[in-house]
Amino acid sequence: MMNFFASQPLVVLICRVALAFVWLYQGAVPKLVCPSPVELGLLSHLGPLFGFMCSVMGYGEIAFGILLLLTPWRWPFLLNIAAMLSLFGFVAWHEPHLLAEAFNPVTLNVTVIALSVIAYREMRKSVVSTQ
Repeated sequence: MMNFFASQPLVVLICRVALAFVWLYQGAVPKLVCPSPVELGLLSHLGPLFGFMCSVMGYGEIAFGILLLLTPWRWPFLLNIAAMLSLFGFVAWHEPHLLAEAFNPVTLNVTVIALSVIAYREMRKSVVSTQ
């Protein structure tokens, strides 16, 4: 495992840790540990099982955070970008007032997408340079 981390550029490791932290925190804290009224309100658009969906999404986000941290592949960073764009669209469609709140989805999503682009490009560069 240590070899996996040692073989990657520092910028990729920083991006991995930051992105994993976002997903782990967002999955655990506002969905599982202290269910947020805002999260529950957003998920209420999914139907009567929104409480169950909140838990499922929380565990899914934790799993995705672990994947981003530990995988040697680049594709999870592309999946991360797609997820951020999809989640942003969901929020913009169902709860557009949240886009003007402090610590809103705009700032979070742009930052997460930027970190994913940086990690993906750096990993791609290191693969190309080793060939």
